[in-house]
Amino acid sequence: MKDYWNDKVPVKKLNKKKISITIYILILIIVLIVLFCLYISSQDARNWIDKNILRKEINQNNVSTIDLDSENNYKIYAYDKNIAVLNHNTLKIYNDNGKEEKSLDVQINNAIFKSNNKFLVIAEEKGQEVYVISGTEILWKGQVDGNISQIHVNKNGYVAIVITDTSYKTVINFYNPNGERKFVTFLSSTRVVDTSISNDNKYLAIAEIDSSGSYIQSNVKIISIEKANDKSNTGLDDSITYIYKADANRLITNLRYQDKNNLICKYNDGIDLINNNENTSLVTIGDKKTTFMSIKLSNNVVSVEEKSSGLFTADSVVKIMNTTNKKENLYNADGVAKDIVTYDDIIGLNFGTEIHFINTNGWLIKKYIANQEITNVVLSGKIAGIIYRDRIEIVNL
Repeated sequence: MKDYWNDKVPVKKLNKKKISITIYILILIIVLIVLFCLYISSQDARNWIDKNILRKEINQNNVSTIDLDSENNYKIYAYDKNIAVLNHNTLKIYNDNGKEEKSLDVQINNAIFKSNNKFLVIAEEKGQEVYVISGTEILWKGQVDGNISQIHVNKNGYVAIVITDTSYKTVINFYNPNGERKFVTFLSSTRVVDTSISNDNKYLAIAEIDSSGSYIQSNVKIISIEKANDKSNTGLDDSITYIYKADANRLITNLRYQDKNNLICKYNDGIDLINNNENTSLVTIGDKKTTFMSIKLSNNVVSVEEKSSGLFTADSVVKIMNTTNKKENLYNADGVAKDIVTYDDIIGLNFGTEIHFINTNGWLIKKYIANQEITNVVLSGKIAGIIYRDRIEIVNL
């Protein structure tokens, strides 16, 4: 009996600190779940959370800037994480903090730009000079016969240059990433409005307009790059794999290859998809008040519809469609968008004194608020430049 009472069973003490931490974590999880549900279901709650918790709203006084001389005429473009500024044959490249990274000498004054991935192509509009830049270095440069009207580059650095004012109506030069011209395409009677190179480097698509007849005829031609590069072929017809002729007076304005060789075609009245030699309608304007459309996105297209919200007011409904699975996401904004800019997975909606940057899932990334009217914006998938006469304000996305 004595040994029994001496061997007392130890009593476990409650660890108040662990209990407090556990309760705190549970409360935090519950709060986060509630906030997430509110964020999904309520536009007002989403706006409040974006502004006060996620800090997605930024003012023009709280961003990095690049100073400009208001007396000079600059050409400005955004690509990758950089802002390119051209003035007096000098191309200055700035990073996302507004610091100058590189200064390049280019014999170009009136520039046109195109970019994809890390590649930037800059050419003299109605001139002969062209430069291809990778990152901050000149990859190759060259000259063409005739006058450059358009340029295009795919994500792997293949380049198409559209040339006019030769003995043909239009000439297209095609280059590999080393600057070697692989083939030339001649069009004798049609005007090229856009080109696009597939992501797998296998196809070159050409959007052309024939206005020689009694009505406008828009055509899309798909060229096999392998066949066009085959020296045994005698002409363009040998390399054409598909031609799509749109309905009469339907005006094509843009082309863009997306993944899985989905070729997206923008017309004045809607957006179509060409894949496996079949044409499918994605967006039709009809009697809707569609103010903007864009196909310059990764595997998505976007349209902005104006809808009345009162006697003298209207809102913007942004419809974003995935071109692979046809799933549609929506973003609703108070007010009428004055312009949109798009690139990769980013859509910028300009409402005058503020810009909403959203992704293709329909979620707000950043809201930029200015003290004055915003007239010009350049955009890449990672950075936006808000252009004023004396400065560029940088928004990291």
